[in-house]
Amino acid sequence: MATPKLKLVVAACNNGGIGIEGRIPWRIKQDLAFFKKITSTTQDTEKQNAVIMGRKTWFSIPEKFRPLPGRVNVVLSRELPEAPEGAHLARSLNDAITLLTTGPLASKVESLFVIGGSSVYEEAMTSDKIPCLLYLTRVIENFKCDTFIPDVDDRFKKLPNPDTMPEEVLKENGVDFKFELYEKSLC
Repeated sequence: MATPKLKLVVAACNNGGIGIEGRIPWRIKQDLAFFKKITSTTQDTEKQNAVIMGRKTWFSIPEKFRPLPGRVNVVLSRELPEAPEGAHLARSLNDAITLLTTGPLASKVESLFVIGGSSVYEEAMTSDKIPCLLYLTRVIENFKCDTFIPDVDDRFKKLPNPDTMPEEVLKENGVDFKFELYEKSLC
């Protein structure tokens, strides 16, 4: 079976920073709304999307919002002894893909979204075996960060934004940002 195209959703500032001390250093409600919409919306109303995240990303989500509602939550960890309440546990990104594309979850899941953290993004972005779409909210500011994504290099081709994503630079809370879409195909 071919590896499904993963959909990576991330907001990053000018230096590729995505977080500091387990939190996002900016507050952009439009980006949060976009994240919720894209990870929750399915073509088939009988299915849900899956959100795949590392253990630190899971615990960075406020407890009252875990698991992310209306989505199949998968936490990646080699350390956790059991799945967090309301989520599935996988030991690696490949294990998560297998979990979601075979067995009982395969008929319930439409799309697979990677939502963090940096090592999960890096594995998906640099693998020559995993095709992916990258939904990037480019925060056009400098923020102090301790967590980063890899550069969007020449393996990624910028695509025109679909109608659901504005093209122009937006501003919220004094922060300029724009939505961009990239695709990494397998060679």
